Formats: sequence, structure tokens, C-alpha cells
Amino acid sequence: MKFPVVLLTGFEPYGGRGLNPSAEVVRRLDGLTIDGFRIVGRTLPVTFRGLADRLIGLLTELEPVAVVSLGLWPGEPLVRLERVAFNLAAFEIPDNEGVLIEDTPIREEAATGVPARLPLRAIEQALLDAGIPARLSTTAGTFLCNATMYTFLTETQRRFGEIPCGFVHLPYLPEQVAEILRISKEERRLELHQRADLASMSLDLLVKAVRIILAETLRVSAGARH
Repeated sequence: MKFPVVLLTGFEPYGGRGLNPSAEVVRRLDGLTIDGFRIVGRTLPVTFRGLADRLIGLLTELEPVAVVSLGLWPGEPLVRLERVAFNLAAFEIPDNEGVLIEDTPIREEAATGVPARLPLRAIEQALLDAGIPARLSTTAGTFLCNATMYTFLTETQRRFGEIPCGFVHLPYLPEQVAEILRISKEERRLELHQRADLASMSLDLLVKAVRIILAETLRVSAGARH
């Protein structure tokens, strides 16, 4: 029996980090079936070159009925549900190919902003009801997360119409913060109270959160179809 596909994406590690929680969550959930939908997880390289072609290739290959993308927001203490993607790439650090892009549109002569098509308020409430800290956010940044969100939103609408599509930022894993603390203690360059990137959430809790996000997305979208 062939189940309709929900595409779930994350990113490989970047910025000198050895882990990316989004990739770890995707690895855990790949192949899962939720309410008759098959979750297909894919990890994306943190490179701007070829990004659009990679994302379009996934849509062509899988023809998903929904797309949820994940990324890391260092220092965020909770699950962050992104409202909108902007047509702007402006990197603060290079991507994994060493490319640093400044003030460049993701797509020429395209919309400035595109709203997410996930039931964000319902997802937020479901996460809070499950005891998982979460909030809505009005910026996905201007790095690869935002570029992925913008490309998926515009391409899914062009190909499949108003299917659910959006982006979620995740906190560090505890072991990543432990490594930051270890390095800070060794280097003695910055007092800990000056750091704003020490929040974390366990992988098990992040997996639970994303399962709720997927289930709520499918529940609300199924209700809308009927």
C-alpha cells in the first residue's frame, strides 16, 4: 500500500559544530507513518549554491502532500514556529562551501515575503498542552533556513497549490551546550553571563515536538479538506 508522503527536512552541521539537532530529528522520524501518511526525512547540505535545484528535485521525486523543514537556531530556548519567509539572503557567516552572501534576493522579481502554510496557532497550542515550550516567530533569519523556507513555499504553491508547508527552528541539544561550556572554561575568553546561547532541549523531547507538529498539521489539513 502506497502512503501519501510528508517531506521532513533538516540540515547537516555547520559553523564548526559537530551536530545539528534538525538532522538528528529527521533521522529519528524518517520512515515513520502518522495517520496514514509516510514521513520521508532528508538532510540538506548547508550550501546556497544549488539549493533551489536540490529542493525542486525533492518535490519532483516525492510529490509530497505536506512539507515541514527544520533548522537550528543557536540559543533559542524553545521550539520556534516561523510565520514568514523573506526573499533575502544575507549571511552573517559563510555556508559550508565558504560562500558569504550579502543582500541578495533568493529569487529575482519575486514576492518580498511568503507566509507559512502550517496551522501555527493549533501547533503552538498542541505543543504547550504537551508541556513543550513553543512560540510563533516573525523571522526565519536570512541564512539557509529562510532560503529553504522561501523556496519550498513558492515551489510547492506553484506545483501543488496550497499544501501545508513551513519551517520550525529547534534549540541546541544538551551535549552541544556542554561542549560550549567546556570550551569556554578552557579558553577563558568570555564570562558565562555574557553568553546567550546556552539553552538546550533533549533529542527525545525535540522528536516528540516534531511528531506533534506533523500530526497537528495533518489533522488540521485533513479537516480543511472535508
